[in-house]
Amino acid sequence: MKILTVDDHPLIRDALRQVLGALDERIELLEAQNCTEAIEQAAGNPDLALILLDLTLRGSDGFVALRELRNHYPAVPVVVLSASDQSEVVTRAIDGGAMGFIPKTSTGQGLLSALRLVLAGGVYLPLEVLHRSSADGSTTWPAMSTNAPREIGLTERQAQVLALVVQGKPNKLICRELNLAEGTVKIHVTAILKALNVTNRTQAVIAVSQLGLKLGAISAGTQTPGGA
Repeated sequence: MKILTVDDHPLIRDALRQVLGALDERIELLEAQNCTEAIEQAAGNPDLALILLDLTLRGSDGFVALRELRNHYPAVPVVVLSASDQSEVVTRAIDGGAMGFIPKTSTGQGLLSALRLVLAGGVYLPLEVLHRSSADGSTTWPAMSTNAPREIGLTERQAQVLALVVQGKPNKLICRELNLAEGTVKIHVTAILKALNVTNRTQAVIAVSQLGLKLGAISAGTQTPGGA
C-alpha cells in the first residue's frame, strides 16, 4: 500500500511517517513538499492508494493542489490535513473532491481511524464539524441498524451514483463511468438529495459521513450500458 504525504514541513512529515507506519505493515510512504512534486509522485506511482494533503503549502495554494490532484488522478482518494477546522474551509475542501478532512489537532489514533474509513470507501469529517453542520442546517438523520444505502431508500444504481458524487466527480464523468445518459444521472442525483434530506452535494457528503454509509468502489466500464 502506497500513501503520499504532501507537506512542506519536515517535522510534520517525520511525525506522519511514525504514525502511518502503524496503518499497515506493507505500507510504503512517499513524500512531496509541494503540488509539483505531488503530481510527479502520483504520475510515477499508478498504484497509489491515498494522498494526505496539507492545505498550507509554502509557495502554492493547497486548494489548487487538491484540484490538480483530483483532475489528474480522480481514482486516488485525497484526504486533507489542516490546522483549521473552520466550516468554510471544510466545505471548500469537500467541494473540491476531498474524501476526508483531518484537523492537525487530531490524535495519531484519530488519524489512523480516519484513513482506514477512507480506504474502505467512506468519507471522514471531524465530529465537531458534523455536529456544527447539523446545528446550522437543522438536519438530523435517524440511527441506522446497518450502514447500507438501502436503509435510506437508495437503489443499487443510486448508491453507485452517490459513490461517485462523494468522490467529487461531476455528472458528465459519472455518465461515462456508469454508461448512463446525463438526464438519467440528474434524476438519480435529485432522488439521492431527497433521500438524504439535503439540497446540495457537499451536504450529501456530510450526510454520508454522519450516516456511515458504505458505498463501495466503482470500477469504470463494469456497468451495463444504458442501464438505469
